Amino acid sequence: MTTMNRQLVLRQRPKELIAPGDLELIQTAVPDLKDGQALARVKYLSMDPTMRVWMAVDTYLPAVAIGEVMRAVGFAEILESRTAEFKKGDKVIGLTGLQEYAVIEPNDKLRGFRQVPSIPFLSDTAFLGVLGITGLTAFFGMEIGAPKKGETLVVSAAAGATGSIAGQIGKIHGCRVVGIAGSDEKCKWITEELGFDAAVNYKHADWKERLAAATPQGIDINFENVGGEMMQEVLNRMNLFGRVVLCGLISGYTKGDPSLASFGNVLVKRLRVQGFIVIDFASRFMEAATKLGQWKMFGKLKDRETVMEGLEKAPEAINMLFTGGNIGKTVVKVG
Repeated sequence: MTTMNRQLVLRQRPKELIAPGDLELIQTAVPDLKDGQALARVKYLSMDPTMRVWMAVDTYLPAVAIGEVMRAVGFAEILESRTAEFKKGDKVIGLTGLQEYAVIEPNDKLRGFRQVPSIPFLSDTAFLGVLGITGLTAFFGMEIGAPKKGETLVVSAAAGATGSIAGQIGKIHGCRVVGIAGSDEKCKWITEELGFDAAVNYKHADWKERLAAATPQGIDINFENVGGEMMQEVLNRMNLFGRVVLCGLISGYTKGDPSLASFGNVLVKRLRVQGFIVIDFASRFMEAATKLGQWKMFGKLKDRETVMEGLEKAPEAINMLFTGGNIGKTVVKVG
């Protein structure tokens, strides 16, 4: 068994996108296991926009400390165990961090490790995407949105990991679904492959006019991932008593100013705005994952991945979430 572990540690807090020197690749010794611990080899790492927030400020979790291994959700396989909860060969997901090997403890609620089953029609990475935090976030966010047949749902960052699933859940509930994405390729994917009714490329100069044309009956639900000008324009088109699900505000994550759009429309149109963090629903994860798995098995949910090879690619992969270089779920293959 190897005795060395490669890790990406936080050396300085990024000012905008992650720059050289913000994360440093180091080698450390794999520690000896104590009773109650297990050693896992990390196979895949989930790249999520919230990682950029974790680098900078305290939120629902404390900011990653300078010198610590960068926080990340990973899929791993148990190599050695000194705890009854896990045995060699078990596959688990949890906050492994950006590293090749992770020492885990079953009672560590913050890192939240849980065993995942082997399902023939699912890849390992599905437990980071459609059946992982990504899919769960879309599931519970849409539950907050309370979609009804015939309503119009608009999803920003619609070709991203969470937005693409949220839009498909809207279709399952009978909504007219309009996605906002950053390229014609992404717009084509969400309409032709995922079944969105319309898509708007926000990089076109006339994107506001195209959004209006795609939502002739106004907007009932906004699944918001971006914030800023995009959110403002969607709020302008909201119907009375519409619902705004605040999943993310990624337009501000790399600018140090994650401000919301003006809330004048919230008052005038009597909108319900609710932010949420997926860990609030931890007690219902199995229920949601079962439903997501059924939808996927019956072809009602489709997904796509952008896979980067090598732990050292993680900083580039995180930046892609903000520059638009990814489609669907972004994953780093560690081995």
